[in-house]
This record gives sequence, C-alpha cells and structure tokens, in this order.
Amino acid sequence: MSGHQQSAAARAGAASPPRRGIGAIVRGGFSFCFGFAAAYALLRIEPLLAGEQAEALAIGAGLLGGWCSTVIVVLTGEVSRLRRSDAELSARNEALADRNWELEEAAHRASTVLDSQGDLIVLRDSEQRIRLANDAFCAMAGKPREALIGHRFAFNVLDHGADFIEADGTRVYDQKIATQNGARWISWREGWVRSDAGEPAELQCVGRDVTDRINTERALAEARDLACAANRAKSRFLAMASHEIRTPLNGIIGMSGLLLDTGLTAEQTTYVKAIKTSGDALSSLIEELLDYSKIEAGKIDLDLRPFALTALIEDIAELLAPRAQARELEIATYVDERLPAQVVGDAARLRQVLLNLAGNAIKFTETGGVALIVEPGLMPDEVRFLVRDTGIGIAPEAQARIFNDFEQADAQTARNYGGTGLGLSISDRIVKRMGGRIELQSQPGDGATFEVTIELPAAEGDAATAPPFTAPELDNQAVMLVGRNTIEASLIARRLERWGAHTCTVVDPDVAAALLPERPWHALLIDRAIGAAEVAALAAAARHHATHRIVMLTPTERHELQTMDAALTGYLVKPLRAASLAARLALPTADAPGIASDDGDDSADSERSVAVPAPSGLSILVAEDNEINALLMRSLLTRLGHRVLISTDGEQAFDAWIAAVSAGTPYDVILMDLQMPRLDGIEASKRIRAGEISRGAARTPIFALTANTLGDERTACDEAGMDGFLIKPLDRDKLDEALASIVAGRCLAA
Repeated sequence: MSGHQQSAAARAGAASPPRRGIGAIVRGGFSFCFGFAAAYALLRIEPLLAGEQAEALAIGAGLLGGWCSTVIVVLTGEVSRLRRSDAELSARNEALADRNWELEEAAHRASTVLDSQGDLIVLRDSEQRIRLANDAFCAMAGKPREALIGHRFAFNVLDHGADFIEADGTRVYDQKIATQNGARWISWREGWVRSDAGEPAELQCVGRDVTDRINTERALAEARDLACAANRAKSRFLAMASHEIRTPLNGIIGMSGLLLDTGLTAEQTTYVKAIKTSGDALSSLIEELLDYSKIEAGKIDLDLRPFALTALIEDIAELLAPRAQARELEIATYVDERLPAQVVGDAARLRQVLLNLAGNAIKFTETGGVALIVEPGLMPDEVRFLVRDTGIGIAPEAQARIFNDFEQADAQTARNYGGTGLGLSISDRIVKRMGGRIELQSQPGDGATFEVTIELPAAEGDAATAPPFTAPELDNQAVMLVGRNTIEASLIARRLERWGAHTCTVVDPDVAAALLPERPWHALLIDRAIGAAEVAALAAAARHHATHRIVMLTPTERHELQTMDAALTGYLVKPLRAASLAARLALPTADAPGIASDDGDDSADSERSVAVPAPSGLSILVAEDNEINALLMRSLLTRLGHRVLISTDGEQAFDAWIAAVSAGTPYDVILMDLQMPRLDGIEASKRIRAGEISRGAARTPIFALTANTLGDERTACDEAGMDGFLIKPLDRDKLDEALASIVAGRCLAA
C-alpha cells in the first residue's frame, strides 16, 4: 500500500465514531419530539372525553415521561460512545504521526544512501526533466541540486563506446563526457520504472565511472598490438636467422658428406663423421626451435589426408632403429589389426610427435628397449598410441612439469642427456591441436609409458579398408621365439596369437633345444642377439622339428648370413614389419636350400628398397648466391651425372633460362634459391612462368631452395608457380627423389 492510500484509510477510520454519535443524537431528538406531541394531543381532547380527562392526563404525562427517559438514556449512551471514539481517534492520530515519522526517516535514509553512492543516479520524467539526482550526479555535473531538479540537463558527450539492450529492456552503454575534472568514461544502465498514484513512468539512469577500466583495457589492447607486432618481428627474425644459420650449416653437412665419399684414413673418417653428426644435431635443434616458434604463434595448420597407419609406425621404428641398435637396445612395433588399414589425419604431425616420444625413450633407456603399440581407443574412431620404454623413469613430481616449455625432469637429467626441454611441450601442443590428449605413466627406475589418444576416422574406399597384408593360416600351429630381450619377442608373440598360433617364448638357447622334440613346430624364430654360434647350433638342432627356421637380425649383422649354418630357412631384419613376418611364415613348408634363397623374398630389406629410376643426364640450372652451397650443389649433381650451370642471382638465372630456350636447349629443371641479391627466387620464378606463356615454351620444373620452413614462404612459392620445396641443409635423398620424379616424368613423356 502506498503512502497516499495509507493516509486516506487513516482519515476514514478516524471519521467513523463522530458520525455514529451525531446519528444517535438525531434519533433521540426525533423520539423526544414525538413523545411531546403525543402528550399534548391527549390533553387537548374534546369534551367528549371530559369525564376521563384526569386519567388521560395521567396517561399522557406518563407517556411523555417515558419518552423523555428514553431520550435521556439514549443520549447518555451516545455521549459515552463519543468519548470512547474520541480516545480511539486520538490513538489513531498518534499511530499515524508515528507512521509519518517512520516514513520520513525511511525517506531520509533512502536519500542518504542515494547521496552516499559513488554511482551517478538520476530520475527523469518522460520529457527528460530531472526529478531526482544524487550528490554524485550533481558533483559530476558541477551544479547544485536545485539547479537540476525540474530542468533538462545532459553532459557534453565526447565519445561513445559499447551500446546494447539487455533481455529486460535495460539499455547499457558507455560515454566519454566532459567534466570539471577532465574527460571521464561513464558506463550507464538506463531503464523505465513506474511511479506512484498512476503517474507517468520515470527514466532511471545509473552511471558508474569506468575511466580506469577503459584506460586499462586500452592500454592492454595497445600492449597486445605491440606484442603482436613484436611476434611478427620475431617471426621475421627467425626466418632470417634460420636462413642465415642454415646456409652455412648446409655447407658443413653437405661437404662433410662429400668428404666421407673420398678416400680417407680411419682417423680422418672419425673426425669427418663427428663434424657431420654435430651438424645434424644443430639442424635438429634449429628445427625444434622453429617448430616451437610456429606453435607459439598459433600457426599449426593440419593437413588431413588418408594415410596407412601400419606403414607410418613401422617407418618410425625403422628410422630410429640405427640409433637404438647402436646403444644395443631393441625397438619394436605392434599395430592392432582391428584398426582400419588407412585413416584420415595429419600424418606428418603425428610422425613428429611419435618420433619425439620414441626418440626420448631411446635417449633415456640404458638397457632393454622401446615399444610402439597402436590400439583402438575407447570411443569410436579413437586410436591410442603407446610409447613404452624400460628406461630411467620419471618421478611423480616431475611428470607434470616436463610438458612445460624448456623443462626437463631435473637438472641432472639435463646435464646427463642434454636437450632443450622443448620436445614434449611441442608434442603436447600438437596433440591438443589435433583434438587429442597425451598422458604419462611412470615410476623412477621402471621406465615410462606415453599414451597419445587422438581421433582418426577410417578413410573411405575399398583400398582404404582392405588389410595391408594377408595374414598366414596359423590356427593351432606352434611357434617358438628365442631371444634374450623380450620386448620384440612379446610383440611378435602377441601378433602370432592373433593369427591363431600357440607361441612359446624362451630366453635360454639350451632350454629351447630341450623343448624342440616335444612337438612339431611350425616356425622357430631366433634372435641373433643370443650369439651367432648359438643361432647356428639351435637351427641345426631344429632341422627335423621346425618347418621354418628364421633368424632375426639387424641390418649391420646381415654380413654374417654367409657364415651361418644352412639349416636356417630365412631371415628377417629388425625391427620386424608385420607384412614381412606374415610373408615369411606363409612360405611353402618344404625346406629351403639355404638362406641365400631368401634375398628375393618379401623380407624386410626387399620390402624397404623401392625401385626409383636413377636420375642422370639432366640439364640443371642452379640459382645460388652462396659460394660454398653452389660448390656443394655442383659436386652433388655432377657426381650423379648431371650437367650444371650456376647463377648467383635471380636476374642471371632468368637470363640463363632465356638463353637456353632461345638456343633450343631448355633446362630440364631449375633449383632456385629464394633469397638472392638483385632479384630473389620468387620474382625470378614469376618472370620465368610469364616468359613461358609469352614465348610458348614448355614448362620447366622449378624447385625452391630455402632455409626458411615457415608456411608463408611455402605459400609464396606456390603462388609463384614453383613445383617443389627443398629445405636446407639439403637432404641428398630428397634431392635424389625430386630429380628422379623429373626423370620418371620425362620417360613417360617419351
């Protein structure tokens, strides 16, 4: 109930008792008049009633007295009631006075609260006249309240900020206004509120001084812009530094490789290998730093394409095998056959992560080995990659921080094993960018298991769903595995059991020989690590007990095959490929005449060697301004039988191309350095492509030579019409592959 309604009710209640008293007086007066008239009439009766005058007079007087008594009684009651009503009225008036005092006190408190607020509060009517303004508003306006109430007033607005309407209709906006104390930013909340007694609604505005917040936000925005500019400058610096470092590094690695091909003494060979190893280590460090820079800048772009999962994992193991075998460690793989043959994802980024994890596992393992296991995940299309080692392990308190930038398990680890501490950080960010997660389980001294889980949907098409190889029929067949290290043997046994075989893993060759007569064995797989003599003796003992007698060895041990006993029926190169193992066990059961006949089979070595036409006889234009790199390119290409012309800048390269086309002897391929004086490789390539169109000349393949691995430069090369991208330090195999593709294309055209 409003204050006006309460006052009206109080007035009505106070007026009711007097009205009732007046009515009683009026009724008593009427009664008196009526009685008096009746008595008077009786006394004035005609003489017909003269005999009875005395009695009539008595009756009349009695009636008159009765009525008078009645009137007196009524009047007395009404007087008492009037007194009570007067008391009640006094009490009510006193309560109303108390209530009015309370309302005044509440209004005073409300006014005090409004005035004590730091926010600006103002009420306006429908015509924008101010009806209420607190002290903060008056102070900001620089005017007394009397000069504002009833008037239209608005601040001088210098600038506008954000402006939007909330769901309840409240308008929220920012204004920069001019005040006596300088420009201030005010954040306003503005909405209509109802007034009392049916009066028109009022516009309530509450403003807060947010100058400090706005200034902070703008300072942060400026700092962010400066940081972005610094980051772009850093990226340009890294690109330049990368090129400047890689250019001499290319010469160091390339020349050391050429030097190793010459006749050197044993001591000289050792020194040159040390130079090449140091150069390769420096190149890996540069790659790691550049990857970190790209990830930090958020420039990780995923290239989602179908790829063969088994081939990827086995290629990684094969790539790391020389490093592991040099430390007398095993490296083995297992890809669950329930997984699709081909999946869709970024194979290059996944290879980078797994290479880092497996490489770390080898680095921190002294004995035993490393296993790469791939299994289906818990969710559809999920794939789990396990990298398990038997190394030094990681303490629980160090497991969380090793994924941070430039962090390792402890200072002792950094001193003993080296590294920048960026590999796991980069891997973690790449996995998260792929929508996956990376987890670690480890205890000091018990090795470590890194688990990478990402979503890799199956590729479409019949070729993508077909198994990568045909599994052999091994149902109820017995296979014995003999080896001192159980990592590879355990994974082989796991695969054989999935193919239906009964496996028996033995560590001691004597125990294996004793078990041979117990049953017929479909295959005996012997690890060369038990010793060459032990392999020969066990193979001879198994001649009449095992159909297949296969030795497993490293590529460096292949020269021992010629001296091993003829009882062996074949060999497999470690790390084993599943297709090679399946093909070997699926051979006919008749004894082979010796292991020499296995060279043409689908062994690991034959599977890994790819027939590539030898690139020879190409006419090659090389645009390279660095003398050492130019010498390196000339030496490499000349050894391969190519004809080479060196130009030191883009203009010379363009002129050389024009001269060759005009003479009718165009170059077969152009190797174009990107950063050269006078005219860079991008502009030179654009001129050559434009010249081909204007002259009607055949298209010449152009490969970029660059030390910059950032994506912007790759895009520029594509836009310039280049056909390939070769990174410095130059990889001889990739150069051979690029030139082989040119030869193959030329042969097909012929």
